[in-house]
Amino acid sequence: MKIKKTVAIITVASILGGCASSQLPQVVQGEKTKKGIAIGAVTGAILGTVTGKGNKAKRAAAGASIGAAIGGVIGYNLDKQAKQIAQVLDTNVDNSPNAEKRTDKDIIVSKTNNYVKITFREAMMFPTNSSTLTASAKYKVKKMISVLREYPSTIIQVVGHTDNRGSHSYNQRLSEKRADSVARLIKNSGIANRVYKKGCSFDKPVVPNSSEENMALNRRVEIFLYPDESFVVNQCI
Repeated sequence: MKIKKTVAIITVASILGGCASSQLPQVVQGEKTKKGIAIGAVTGAILGTVTGKGNKAKRAAAGASIGAAIGGVIGYNLDKQAKQIAQVLDTNVDNSPNAEKRTDKDIIVSKTNNYVKITFREAMMFPTNSSTLTASAKYKVKKMISVLREYPSTIIQVVGHTDNRGSHSYNQRLSEKRADSVARLIKNSGIANRVYKKGCSFDKPVVPNSSEENMALNRRVEIFLYPDESFVVNQCI
């Protein structure tokens, strides 16, 4: 039994190193792609050993191969989406720890292991205390939509944020209305993606609301792109 388990582990390791990459387009794999392959391979290998009949090592190898291919595709799509969206929005993918604190950019595209995030600053999105999108905002969101049409299974979550001037209830309504404006523009474009919206009031600031400059950073709309429903989380917490 121990020998079989060892063989299965060695087989999984070899698949992580080589087999999965052959299932993907010939591109340089980003961090998300590599982690997607690894997670998919390990999960597939475990399922392979506990299900079905026959040699466990062979089942582990088959499960790892299939899982790695699926995980790799998810990772590749997130990497590709982030780069494409950054390109059409005339920026780059910025995963640095202080990306959201930059004052020289109205749009920031970043990605984690679970999603792509596009941050739009309020200054280019809405007039003061308004939820009506500016012409510039509509143009930029529509540019992003042109990329999303290529990924109909991507889950879209639009989240509004404010600074802490005014009551929490007032800012809650404003953040919800702003998220709704962006979500409606996306949904009404005719794309097949599921679109969710949420307002966070001033509950999740990027920086302390201690200055006009900081407040401007906190007033924002974030768009999250998830590979499927299982990745969606409450971004107000």
